[in-house]
Amino acid sequence: MSSPDIDRLAPTRRPDERPVMYQSWRHLLFLHWSLPVEQVAPLLPEGLTLDTFEGRAWVGLVPFTMRGVRPRGLPAVGFLSDFHETNVRTYVHFQGRDPGVWFFSLEAANAIAVRLARAWFKLPYHYAGMELTAAPGGTSYAYRSERRWPPPTPATCAVRCRPKGSASTSTPGTLQHFLVERYFLYSQARGELYRGQVHHAPYEVRGADVEGLEETLLAAAGLSRPSEAPLAHFSEGVDVDVFRLRRVVR
Repeated sequence: MSSPDIDRLAPTRRPDERPVMYQSWRHLLFLHWSLPVEQVAPLLPEGLTLDTFEGRAWVGLVPFTMRGVRPRGLPAVGFLSDFHETNVRTYVHFQGRDPGVWFFSLEAANAIAVRLARAWFKLPYHYAGMELTAAPGGTSYAYRSERRWPPPTPATCAVRCRPKGSASTSTPGTLQHFLVERYFLYSQARGELYRGQVHHAPYEVRGADVEGLEETLLAAAGLSRPSEAPLAHFSEGVDVDVFRLRRVVR
């Protein structure tokens, strides 16, 4: 079971406020490895606690495509709104509530979006050369990423996958729900901790066979990737409302 006494359904409910941004996330590949708590916990900022499942920490590598990124009240604009992204993340909570994501890094193939996200959302974005190749009918996907700036470099990823099975939503209490259904994110700047929230329909998720994986993103984040194959999930995607960032009062 996951960390006890944490409400994992409350974050899925839509906040009673207006979004500041809209996005669509498409062709998401969730790769996860279980790591010892003592390897991951020292990399977190003060105030956050690792969110564990059966006593183990989990680290994810998630490549996908962003579509239609735009602030509220403005239209999507071509290359500014559509680009690939890859993140390295783990799972945390704040004082036993608000379970969410801590990002070690986020790669994006849009230099302007990188600068804006670093400034507005205080997230560790990096500009990267990236591409996504999909076979006809979406029978397989190949993701590539190579970090340009800022360091540390090298930080690369090349992964091929073949989605399999039928897609369905995740059951609360399962490992799949623990890993995939996350609606809070945390960031830090100048010693202050911040929390953001997103809202979307539950992911329709299916399994995936990983047919090739070479990456140095985890090492660049200070993590040692286990030798075993990752747990892999795939989703065609969701439409996302993004809400404003708030400072966390500790």
